[in-house]
Amino acid sequence: MTENFTHGAGAADKLDAATGTGHFDTDVFIVGTGPMGATTALALATYGVRTMMVSQWSWLANTPRAHITNQRAVEILRDLELENEVTKYAVPWDQMGDTLFTTSLVGPEIARLQTWGSGDLRSGDYLKNSPCTMLDVPQTVMEPLLVKNAAERGAKVAFSTRYLGHTQDADGVTVRLLNRMSDQEYSIRARYLVGADGAKSQVAEETGLELVGHTARAGTAYVRFSADLSRHVAHRPSILHWIMNPAADFGEIGMGLLRAVSPWDEWIAGWGFDIADGEPDLSDERVVAQIRTLVGDPDLQIDLQGSSTWYVNQQYATTMSKGRVFCGGDATHRHPPSSGLGSNTCMQDAYNLAWKLAFVLKGHAGEGLLESYSAERAPIGAQIVARANQSRLDYAPFRECFDTRGPNGTRDIRYGLERLNAPTEEGERLRVKLQAALELKNDEFNALGTETNQRYTSSAVVPDPAEGDEVLGGDSDLHARPTTRPGAKLRHAWLVGRDGKRISTLDVVGRGKFTLLTGISGTAWKQAASDLELPWLRTVVVGEPGASDPYMYWATVREVAEAGAILVRPDGVVAWRHMAPVRDAAEALILLRSACESVLSISSSTLQEAS
Repeated sequence: MTENFTHGAGAADKLDAATGTGHFDTDVFIVGTGPMGATTALALATYGVRTMMVSQWSWLANTPRAHITNQRAVEILRDLELENEVTKYAVPWDQMGDTLFTTSLVGPEIARLQTWGSGDLRSGDYLKNSPCTMLDVPQTVMEPLLVKNAAERGAKVAFSTRYLGHTQDADGVTVRLLNRMSDQEYSIRARYLVGADGAKSQVAEETGLELVGHTARAGTAYVRFSADLSRHVAHRPSILHWIMNPAADFGEIGMGLLRAVSPWDEWIAGWGFDIADGEPDLSDERVVAQIRTLVGDPDLQIDLQGSSTWYVNQQYATTMSKGRVFCGGDATHRHPPSSGLGSNTCMQDAYNLAWKLAFVLKGHAGEGLLESYSAERAPIGAQIVARANQSRLDYAPFRECFDTRGPNGTRDIRYGLERLNAPTEEGERLRVKLQAALELKNDEFNALGTETNQRYTSSAVVPDPAEGDEVLGGDSDLHARPTTRPGAKLRHAWLVGRDGKRISTLDVVGRGKFTLLTGISGTAWKQAASDLELPWLRTVVVGEPGASDPYMYWATVREVAEAGAILVRPDGVVAWRHMAPVRDAAEALILLRSACESVLSISSSTLQEAS
């Protein structure tokens, strides 16, 4: 059972007429076209909300930057009807491969780690957790796909447009802009403003959001280049190669990096530098020599594409909104790419915010619903900033296992290999330490729990009255803890649709609506939802045609009685559940109405008017 959206300019025009927004140029104005801004625009346009998005640049991402796309982000793309298109351009899960720790790309290996859940020990966890696999999608690919689809669905997009500032009042926000092509200033009037303008966010600064932490505590050089390295990786496909070599052993990580952007001829080489010495030497001569060292081929033919530096940040916003202004993405959580959490968290910020804006704008919810955005997403931002920075520190045990120091202060990989591979007690101790170091990196490269165990506590979630606090367990960073508890993402289980094909429980929810899930004996809930006559609420009876449960997977994991009920928000998060069976439609109606009013910060009379 799946539904298609009704989106595009026509839907937006209907919203305009219904809400009387004629004196507003747009309902939501978005600054920034990165993963957060573009996903917000895509979702809002899909929901039929008038949206405008601007970028001061003439086009989108010009470097591959973010690339790891985890299961939760792909689930968002799936709900927004973009998963199949993105997958066409992605490096598939089975090619993301092992992460290598080696002396050079062609030199002796030190260790390998099966990563991104694709290994023998973890793939089952990932397959059980989601209908989607992980993907590798460079930002230069993802952003155009998000922006293109947002524009096709009715969002207005303007490039070469600089944000100058804003003022907000009780009714809306006035945004001042500069057309960089004509050098003319002008203003846009919107109901809400979204600041998705990156790690140096002007919107966040002007809004006065409190940021905790610090920036630029370490530096990394990145060089994009083209070279055919397929002969070196065909037997062990991998998108990440860590190079333990004295030529690139500076900093917290203390290793060089070779990252495959497009297998196997487009690459990024990276290494740390001392920021106290200023900008590093990125001359062509220096860069070519360094790449050849990391690859281990002194004659490698290289086509340099560009060089840049980036700095390690460790900073997050304690709140992500003020009044009618909402910020997200790198504007509110600034961190290194370790753990691959950046763009994924940006997209999840957007997905959380967009449906709430849409519901308020359409009159389905009270303004109080918008307060739940910061309450739910700010703690996640703090969590992933800490995790990404810790992942950098967790490389230290590798360096302790591979000491390349020789006589008279010389450094050579031979010394490290001799010590590590020696048939001695010291060699044995080093190999035990290497095993522990490798296991520790699962917290970065196989951290399914970090990626999916997010729990929300806010006014948009009604906790179970009789249930205590959830205990996730000590290994919850590594392993998913799926549940139907309020505040958690609805757990995935395979059902069967009308055509006999498998569909996920995630496929019968979302699409811009709330969903009431119940079982065959939950007739009272079905009647209650029908009596409410809410256009944004669908009922799915698991077990009936279109959502049958022949595997009995859902019956095994739903955690509520068959005649119980689970209310799922448009973002796939459980808003409320009633675990015990209810047989009386009048009782079910009272319970369901109360839950909707609470989650949406809306009065009973207003809810009745919306029906």
